[in-house]
Amino acid sequence: MVTFRYDLKPENPARLGLIVLQSDERIESDFRRLMPDRGDLFVSRIPSAADVTPETLQSMERHLTASASLFPQARPFDVIGYGCTSGSAQIGPDAVADNVKRGVSVRAVTNPLTALVQTCRAAGIDRLGFLSPYVETVSGRLRDTLAGAGVKTPVFGSFDEGEEARVARIQPESMVAAGADLAKGGGIDALFLSCTNLDTLDIIEPLQQQTGLPVLSSNLVLAWHMAQLGGVKLADIPATRHLISACPVSK
Repeated sequence: MVTFRYDLKPENPARLGLIVLQSDERIESDFRRLMPDRGDLFVSRIPSAADVTPETLQSMERHLTASASLFPQARPFDVIGYGCTSGSAQIGPDAVADNVKRGVSVRAVTNPLTALVQTCRAAGIDRLGFLSPYVETVSGRLRDTLAGAGVKTPVFGSFDEGEEARVARIQPESMVAAGADLAKGGGIDALFLSCTNLDTLDIIEPLQQQTGLPVLSSNLVLAWHMAQLGGVKLADIPATRHLISACPVSK
């Protein structure tokens, strides 16, 4: 046997992790477009139910540590995102972070709820038009949590769907029509399209042009906050340009 010498390649400047729901069919493809090439992005999955209820959302808490432990452990992570907006409200952002940190060494943990609050603060947004795919018991908890963080949702609409597989298949055109309808009454600073499993990325810019309002989505704000915490830039695509302008990444 011949033994060869080798050199180790330099590490990427940012090491990012994403915990994705078993039932989520959208967030991974969105993040391939949203996140910068110069950051390493690793994905782990977490068991989740086919139906979305407060009870099934809460049940994910007991799996967070195990899911986090499946990330590569060769060196610490800069930031890990838990990819569930309603689950973050049900479990609580602090409990999410504590459970993730038990499974992997990571400097910061975020989620779409925390990311939305931070985005609103950075952009000076106080009142959201809120579009949810889910039933009232799920959406209500999320809106109450946002209100507690100082973000009001005076305009609210929902597709009133409880089955995750159907949420993933809601037509983008249906969301454009619903978002435009919510914006008609005025009295809001921006629109928020809630849920990481919704196909929203390509309708953000057209909906902004149609309504004249900033449009945010769960995946967009989560990627922005992870970029903030990781010290990297979002990819420059139509959906991100308004957010990059309003909330540049701090170094």
